[in-house]
Amino acid sequence: MKLTGHCNLYNGDCTFLFGKGYQVEADAPYTAEVFHRFIDLLADNGVDTYLCNPNAQVPWYPSKMLPGILNGYRRGDREFFRGHYPPANATDLPSELLERILDEQVPFLNRYLDLAEAGIDWVEEISKACRRRGVAPWISIRMNDMHGATSWEGSYMNCAPQKEPQYRLGGCEINPRDGVNPMLMSLDYSHPEVRDYYFTMIRELVEDYDYEGLELDWLRCSFCCEPPASQPQIDVMTEWTAEIRKLTQAQARKTGKPYPLGLRIPVRLGLLRTIGLDVKAMAEAGIIDFISPSNYWQTSWDVPYDRLRHELGTDITIYGVIEDAPNWMYAHAPQSDSSGYRLLSASAPLLRGNAAGKLAAGVDGIEQFNFFCTDEEGIHPTAAKRQAVYPALRGIEDLETLRGQSKHYALATSFGHYLFPLFEFAEQVPATVAPEGRRAFTLSMCAEPADALSELVVQLVILKQEVLPVLGISFNGSPPNFEAQPTDELLFPTGSYTHHIAAHQALNYHFKPAQIREGWNEIVVFHGGHPESPWWSAPEKINEGAVCIVSVELAVTSPFTFATDNSSEAYCMEIAKAMSDLHGVSHSEAIDLINEQWQGQSLSGQSDWLYHDYPATWASRIFRRLREGKGW
Repeated sequence: MKLTGHCNLYNGDCTFLFGKGYQVEADAPYTAEVFHRFIDLLADNGVDTYLCNPNAQVPWYPSKMLPGILNGYRRGDREFFRGHYPPANATDLPSELLERILDEQVPFLNRYLDLAEAGIDWVEEISKACRRRGVAPWISIRMNDMHGATSWEGSYMNCAPQKEPQYRLGGCEINPRDGVNPMLMSLDYSHPEVRDYYFTMIRELVEDYDYEGLELDWLRCSFCCEPPASQPQIDVMTEWTAEIRKLTQAQARKTGKPYPLGLRIPVRLGLLRTIGLDVKAMAEAGIIDFISPSNYWQTSWDVPYDRLRHELGTDITIYGVIEDAPNWMYAHAPQSDSSGYRLLSASAPLLRGNAAGKLAAGVDGIEQFNFFCTDEEGIHPTAAKRQAVYPALRGIEDLETLRGQSKHYALATSFGHYLFPLFEFAEQVPATVAPEGRRAFTLSMCAEPADALSELVVQLVILKQEVLPVLGISFNGSPPNFEAQPTDELLFPTGSYTHHIAAHQALNYHFKPAQIREGWNEIVVFHGGHPESPWWSAPEKINEGAVCIVSVELAVTSPFTFATDNSSEAYCMEIAKAMSDLHGVSHSEAIDLINEQWQGQSLSGQSDWLYHDYPATWASRIFRRLREGKGW
């Protein structure tokens, strides 16, 4: 049976609320107020379920059953952290940098110690805060966290089994010819000692804390048994998960409330089975209630949720997970002259676009993961400004609420900073299109209401070339549009990032929002250039003049800042086109002039006067008045 009342989920890890900026008095001892104030923020913005992550490999909460993160730590002991890092060197980790990092770790762990010395259990406080505000508290367990991978023996983040070589995976790369990567030698669940360790932690959290749902997070990380797992190993993992199900069922009987169990997993179920996790068998046996399929750090845009539902059955709740990177395309912030990847939670249009695409593809709710990273120093260049857009969470799980609002869609990229290539669902970009060639892209979007006051812009981002290539776009079977408008601006600002980097060239193409289909949409890119020789006569030259497509992004937005209806908006678009044709201004400049002309007025409803003149007449009048300072 599908879950009800859990549609707008927020997943918070075991460390972010202990970072800078969450305590009002920065230098005062840490208090429980931090957790209550944050849950208030979520509740005020429509979150109905909070997934509290209390662990990495060791408990980051005051466990009574297992050694926790404070085991062996004394206040101010910077040497406690040294084993977590590789030795200092002259290149990527000079000695002075390492010493500064160690100094910065001390106040971080001191905050946990503040609470422990005051007898405060922060995981308990979060459940209290959730109960006070009517937010359902769930637990999210990281099943094979690898933050201590730089030193399996020395890192304070690693549990006792991880420090023993016999309990580790072999660390093989995807290509066996690449040999062994020590950083991939995470825990091997084929050993009962590993399963017993995690079962002890899970049982304590389910039985001793006031929570009402459990997520097993196999995206942190997607390692379980040595691939290919044998059928007996797969059966053991299924049976082990069934034992966890018994814990949640017993707790449900005790409290009189449902206690759902689910998995946060990569998208490809077949690959999961090769590491020992047979999700389909778990669903068929009634062991799990929900799944949250996703990528590792960048969000997904084109997951075939309908196929997952067909494989798992209609009783399984499927959540669409919004990760904090829209993709790994770099952007530029002119004010700080910095470049980097964007963070999705800094942009309400990106949040709405990603959620709308997932909901239109059939998910039952939305889960936010790493939303808070936008406000963490070291990840976003202006983190101190707190740019995560929490108000955008309200209604993000409701497709009808999202319709008619501005949205930014994109595609995930197949390479980047944080990913495990075997499990990443990101196949479409980058892509190469040769002269006279074409390339199709698919993306889930939501249809917009007939009276939505918006336009659809498809932005093609390519590697910059000396000569701008001739490229056309067909959207959902439309005739190819070759009227590209070059730009260096992003479709929407994303935090401090507003522009593309110098190595990229963006081309904007304009379409009507009515062309958007509910669900899957197709964007076909046509290369209008011609090869010097036919490919069949000179196959070695097939890629000469090819274009590398970095990203395909789409914006649904109204270009006008004054009120319009369908007719007046279409007429104003004709005026903008005429202005571009007659006076050589760009499309965006024409829009700006029209907005300046009618700012604060309403062209909706009874605006017959607008149609008394041709678009070209209006275009010339507005241009001459505002650009040349001439009268009507």
